[in-house]
Amino acid sequence: MIVITTPTGDIGRQILDRVLDSGEPVRVIARDASRLPEHVRAQAEVVEGSHADADTIAKALQGADSLFWLVPPADFRDAGPAMSYYLDFTRAAAHEAASRGVRMVHVTSLGHGHSYDGSAGLLAAGLATGELIESTGVQYRALALPFFMENILRQAQSIAEQGVLSMANTADRPLLTIATQDVAAVAADLLLDTTWNGQARVPLGSPDNLTPNAMAEIISETLGRPVRYQQVPLADLQDQMVQSGASPSLAQDMADMINAQNNGIYDAEPRDPASATATDFRQWCQNVLKPAVQS
Repeated sequence: MIVITTPTGDIGRQILDRVLDSGEPVRVIARDASRLPEHVRAQAEVVEGSHADADTIAKALQGADSLFWLVPPADFRDAGPAMSYYLDFTRAAAHEAASRGVRMVHVTSLGHGHSYDGSAGLLAAGLATGELIESTGVQYRALALPFFMENILRQAQSIAEQGVLSMANTADRPLLTIATQDVAAVAADLLLDTTWNGQARVPLGSPDNLTPNAMAEIISETLGRPVRYQQVPLADLQDQMVQSGASPSLAQDMADMINAQNNGIYDAEPRDPASATATDFRQWCQNVLKPAVQS
């Protein structure tokens, strides 16, 4: 039995479809079963509730062999510090999985071993979550990931209407990326593979490593019209988030995360060139971004 969290999320739903296609028995944890697609409700066992809840996770892990773990985003308006949120959300599941001999595949950040002088916001929370899971002795694989290409979809309207890709990442510093479809492919393979054991990190990233300026050039070429990169000061990003209703804690954690990216957190963890994922940025722009911009 394979248990999957966040089955309606961008990564979770892609993993779920891959595992369902394999024919293996699947159980999902969902706050609201009515949000699940009809084919999922027909093929998978559903446990309703939050996967942070100890009773819910205990019920979901009965008779399970493996668990896909991802901490969902905190509430935009009411989020507290990411570190406590991530750790509190994960603690019960990690101990329950360890006690039952359930193997975990979980999503964390690339950058283990980076010295970031204090906080790296959401990335620090992800790394600390991995350390918490490891401390339980559970067998696990940590998918260590960089910047999601899908984050750029938030800029689709600005790209379409103004020809501008706007972020707070340093314009001329490489920013390693990954497509969520590749994360899902690796995670599904690990969930279906019954031969691995022990604890290990799996650093992943796309075949290219582009600066935001270079990303804008590729977007321009893909769309056939000019798109320029505009770097937003971190302080302005925080102000914009708070004005849009984000909690001050979330805005700070986001700024700290981007500051760590700008200071090379993804470069700190060695990656085997053979671990490069299938989708490069140009392919993703053609297959995902271009349809979104044109819709």
